[in-house]
Amino acid sequence: MKEKHLILGSASPRRSDILKQVGIPFEIIPSLKEERITQKNPRKIVQELSLQKAMDVKEQAIPLIDKEKDNYILCADTMIAYQSHIMGKPIDKEDAKRMLMQLQGRKHYVYTGVTILSIKNGIENIRTFYASTKVYMMQMNKDEIESYVNTGECLGKAGAYAIQGYGAKYIRKINGDYYNVCGLPMAKIYRKCKEEWMNI
Repeated sequence: MKEKHLILGSASPRRSDILKQVGIPFEIIPSLKEERITQKNPRKIVQELSLQKAMDVKEQAIPLIDKEKDNYILCADTMIAYQSHIMGKPIDKEDAKRMLMQLQGRKHYVYTGVTILSIKNGIENIRTFYASTKVYMMQMNKDEIESYVNTGECLGKAGAYAIQGYGAKYIRKINGDYYNVCGLPMAKIYRKCKEEWMNI
């Protein structure tokens, strides 16, 4: 069996931590591609964006592909859907406050699209799928929102919160995969790899 070489197409510390937690070695080559959305359904949007990232990382990684190994590229994109609104990362603190005002005291969905691209013996295969988790957020008053936003944690996070950080105290419950909310649905990734074609 050939040695495996995994490239994570993300600079997200959360995604790196999840892979380290389950003992999967990898290197990082983040996508530099400007995202282009053509879909409207959040399930399709996150899959579309993860695929765009994977194709960009593949082009960057070509010089690093070792023909003596089974090579894999893993890319993901996470966003939040509340009612008819799709939320990505806030552009500034005021945008973060706006997002949290919408989400507080209500439920929303976290969607992560995942693309795994394999290059084995010169043959390329691609699998793209998504995971979803329902999140129920506690009521937050203006002072709590202001205090949380001032931690700086909100910026760079879809929906302006981090379930694994200070934001944990504002999450009442979830229905689904916790790691999906963190940005990488590891159990589904492992199951897809095991059942379909790879075993990373």
